[in-house]
Amino acid sequence: MENVSVSSSALPICNNSVNLDSFTSENSTDLNCTPPSDFYFYADLYVILPIIYSVICAVGLTGNTAVIYVILKAPKMKTVTNMFILNLAIADDLFTLVLPINIAEHLLNYWPFGEVLCKIILSIDHYNIFSSIYFLTVMSIDRYLVVWATVRSKRMPYRTYRAAKIISLCVWILVIFIVMPFSGFAGVDVSPNDERKRCVLSFPSPENLWFKMSRIYTLILGFAIPVSTICILYTMMLYKLRNMRLNSNAKALDKAKKKVTIMVFIVLAVCLFCWTPFHLSTIVVLTTDLRTTPLVIGISYFITSLSYANSCLNPFLYAFLDDSFRKAFKKMLECQPA
Repeated sequence: MENVSVSSSALPICNNSVNLDSFTSENSTDLNCTPPSDFYFYADLYVILPIIYSVICAVGLTGNTAVIYVILKAPKMKTVTNMFILNLAIADDLFTLVLPINIAEHLLNYWPFGEVLCKIILSIDHYNIFSSIYFLTVMSIDRYLVVWATVRSKRMPYRTYRAAKIISLCVWILVIFIVMPFSGFAGVDVSPNDERKRCVLSFPSPENLWFKMSRIYTLILGFAIPVSTICILYTMMLYKLRNMRLNSNAKALDKAKKKVTIMVFIVLAVCLFCWTPFHLSTIVVLTTDLRTTPLVIGISYFITSLSYANSCLNPFLYAFLDDSFRKAFKKMLECQPA
């Protein structure tokens, strides 16, 4: 996800602008220093990646903007769960908005946009890593509380649309604090080899130690803690749902509640499918010494593209899994006179 500035001695003589330790999509490859056998591989990447990112950008921006519009416009869509979905869509929209700048950097093979925009772009890039999983964690907590209250035949007077707004604001603030260290390290670095400007995370000495600490930080806060929390919640939720057959409260959990719970679960599963390879790559980076080979570079780009793709998939899941969203989308697409 992020470019990382490391000492030149840690880089291979050829393709010295590629840092596979960072497993990022924005690291560029110097085609002028590429062996003939690998030239076409890098040339294909140069063409294919902007196409993939452009599709993700167009689909994600259209889909998430539609989700935002539907939730804000339709009175019946203003529910607690949809408030969290709204914020998830805003976070995804924010990320897809900056993808064209990443595409431009990839095509130009250097960073022309200055220090301030560099910090903003890398901050949003990292915000994307944390925001989705944190909002899904909150949605999982909410689903667990709904099931728990239903089993015990209790009301939830504090589970309101206003409370969901406050919780969403707290999530935004929390993620901003988590991302702040990366914003501080982000900056424009000039490569000593070819004098190209790059938007990277410039760590102080010892750079390798700081790099590893940043990956551990991301792995723990962006994956281990939230995913462990979600797994515990869904294990307890499934246990309660299974036992509901044995008591008179089984009918209380109506079809609507079950559908919302299933939708949240599937959205979560897709998120984990897209993001788990990225976080597993962190473990690989921290425990092995990978050489910069075409296979490793191709895998790293695939992992990054998969994580980016998560930002454009959720609107399709809502449309397929939720009748309210499907009806609202259809109504929005109908051509009606003003």
